[in-house]
Amino acid sequence: MPKQPAIPGLRDAMKKKVTRRAQFLSEMDTVVPWRCLLAQIAPHYPKAGPRGGRPPMPLGAMLRVCFLQNRYALCDPMAEGTLCDSEAMRRFAGIELGDDWFPDETTILNFRHLPERHGLTEAIFSEVNAHLADKGISLRSGMLLDATIIDAPSSTKNKAGARDPGMSSTKKGNDWYFGMKAHIGVDADSGFTHGLETSTAKVHDSQVRDELPHGEETSVRADKGYVSAARRKHSRLRATPGGVMRQAPKGGKSHPLDERIDRIIAKVRARVEHPFRVIKRQFGHVKTRCRSLAKNRAQLFTLFALGNLFLVRRRLML
Repeated sequence: MPKQPAIPGLRDAMKKKVTRRAQFLSEMDTVVPWRCLLAQIAPHYPKAGPRGGRPPMPLGAMLRVCFLQNRYALCDPMAEGTLCDSEAMRRFAGIELGDDWFPDETTILNFRHLPERHGLTEAIFSEVNAHLADKGISLRSGMLLDATIIDAPSSTKNKAGARDPGMSSTKKGNDWYFGMKAHIGVDADSGFTHGLETSTAKVHDSQVRDELPHGEETSVRADKGYVSAARRKHSRLRATPGGVMRQAPKGGKSHPLDERIDRIIAKVRARVEHPFRVIKRQFGHVKTRCRSLAKNRAQLFTLFALGNLFLVRRRLML
């Protein structure tokens, strides 16, 4: 005789082992400044009309579903299916299978576009950084600069019969890449991202350098892509010690003293790679998920906001 099925929520609550996903979502639920983020989105979220009709989904639940999408690289249909399958994700979002409402893929799609239309992802990024500053995480003692290429699909099998016009090609070493770049400024002490800019892949790193500093840094460290005599002079005038790695003369080798200086700088600026590791490895964002630079830029602000909380979540829980 088959056993009588247990209530899903009760069955999950009786588990003896806490999964890594459930533990991570519990930590993120604790460290995300939900009240501040909801206050940014609430003025733009649809309200129930005076004549009644179907009320909108709870804003808090939809924001949590959006964060789950970004964290686990889920498309809209997959987000709906995963919510049906995963009790840990439903608990994080505050959703039960037996509720009168459950977000389908169209509802998830519409909410995902809401922050993009109103430019709210940059506000979310700023709110998260302000929250970290209030907690004493951001010391802003120094800034680390770097950029990474995010590949875009190069296929032309679409209605337009062309590649994404917002992306471009660039050569790095002996390989060619098609996509965009994410340029970040990272706090040297805490390791979280305080500045973010985007561009097409062909834009040189040095062209975005002046848009990343926040004005309170005591030092700036970057790789050889930011070498410029004029920038070195500008850094000295601002009393900001430059930490840009030396570039070898064309066709020659670097001076041994320059090589020693480069090794010292490299040890310090290695921390700038940590946010990229979180975005690409933990969050799985190795390719653009939308067409157009503007849409991908909006998504990156959300990803780096979550990445900042991911990197410092243990410090926030102390």
